[in-house]
Amino acid sequence: MSYKLFIPGPTAVSAKTLAAMSQPMIGHRSSDFVALYNSIQADLRVLFYTKDPVYVSTSSAWGVMEGSLRNLVKKKVLCCMNGAFSDKWLDVAQRCGLAASGLKAEWGQPVDPAAFRRELASGQYDAFTLIHNETSCGCQSDLPALMAVAREFPEVLSIVDTVSSFSGLAIRKDELGIDVMLTGSQKALAMPPGLALFSVSKRALERAATVTGRGYYFDFLEFQKNHEAGMTPSTPVIPLIYALKSKLEDIKAEGLEARYARHARLNKTVRDWAFGRGFRLFPREGHGSVTLNCFANTRNVDLAAVNKELKAKHGFVIDGGYGKLKGQTFRISNMGDETDETMSALLTALDSVLAGLGVK
Repeated sequence: MSYKLFIPGPTAVSAKTLAAMSQPMIGHRSSDFVALYNSIQADLRVLFYTKDPVYVSTSSAWGVMEGSLRNLVKKKVLCCMNGAFSDKWLDVAQRCGLAASGLKAEWGQPVDPAAFRRELASGQYDAFTLIHNETSCGCQSDLPALMAVAREFPEVLSIVDTVSSFSGLAIRKDELGIDVMLTGSQKALAMPPGLALFSVSKRALERAATVTGRGYYFDFLEFQKNHEAGMTPSTPVIPLIYALKSKLEDIKAEGLEARYARHARLNKTVRDWAFGRGFRLFPREGHGSVTLNCFANTRNVDLAAVNKELKAKHGFVIDGGYGKLKGQTFRISNMGDETDETMSALLTALDSVLAGLGVK
């Protein structure tokens, strides 16, 4: 059965993007690949708001998230935690054998800048991890405020996950002073999973050069050395790079400001729909994501039944809550290639399904 995803990733992929992946294969050490790799760099730097290179990794974002720890942490890392994925980052750090502590907030609460400052002021840390947009609960922390705090501690390097916010709103890497900014292909970029993109500051590369045990696959210095030759350290997923080139063309044609405005408008459309039916946002007011909405299931709706009917009768799928929030929340994505028309079709179908289940 064919159906369309409105979950927070993977997101629906356009026919144009899929077609771009069907181009004939080229050698990853050929001049053709060098031309392909170099052709995407300028547009990627625009999206990252950086003058630094943007590396291409054949992995999920988690590969780069773990790799960043291995490249940058010598003393201790502070993991900012306010949802499933940021919580997991502490576990990953500890599994890597690194000294790590968590700055914990309840799921749905943003990372608190004052608490963040107190932790960094302890002098324990030489790096921190932060998820800008915690997908599990739809909570977006105040990245400019947190990075303003981070800049007070120049010895502490920043590792920022923008997986579910990247290209849905402006994230100005260089202006904010982010050392490692990373994202994945399967969220707002509306590509299939399997590609991670990341940009690394000069001082982060300098730190990495002093760290032993970086490994090879995610070694920042290997990425930089190969980048200078227009290549990647190991065999890349070439079809996804063709897809990325196609997607960058789409983004340029739409225009960044128009893209950001579309994401904000569609996000509000979904939010207004939910509020009108008695649901409320799960994250703290003022900190809801602009690429997805996570709603508290205040009507005690059978979310599994909703999704079953939605998929069977309308060919759509939403998310019925992640991890410990399963059944208590539901998430609707508006990221990627969605339009006023596609979101309207989803919301109309949801109304029909809810009415059929006796929810008015």
